[in-house]
Amino acid sequence: MKSWKEWTSKRIISAQKTKPPVWQREFFDHMLRSEESYREKWLYVRDNPIRAELVANAADWKYQGYIDFQ
Repeated sequence: MKSWKEWTSKRIISAQKTKPPVWQREFFDHMLRSEESYREKWLYVRDNPIRAELVANAADWKYQGYIDFQ
């Protein structure tokens, strides 16, 4: 996890002209136990750039992935 955070931080800082830190110091892995839980966690992660005031709308975050909930 440390290496991944370091690698992504350098790219985010460079691309977004943002200041460190990009990631929080610790992390908590969460076991997903149901479709509802998966959706809830995906939406939370999707909205992180909004909470960090990096974008106004989640769709504007060019680093996001895509989940088909159907």
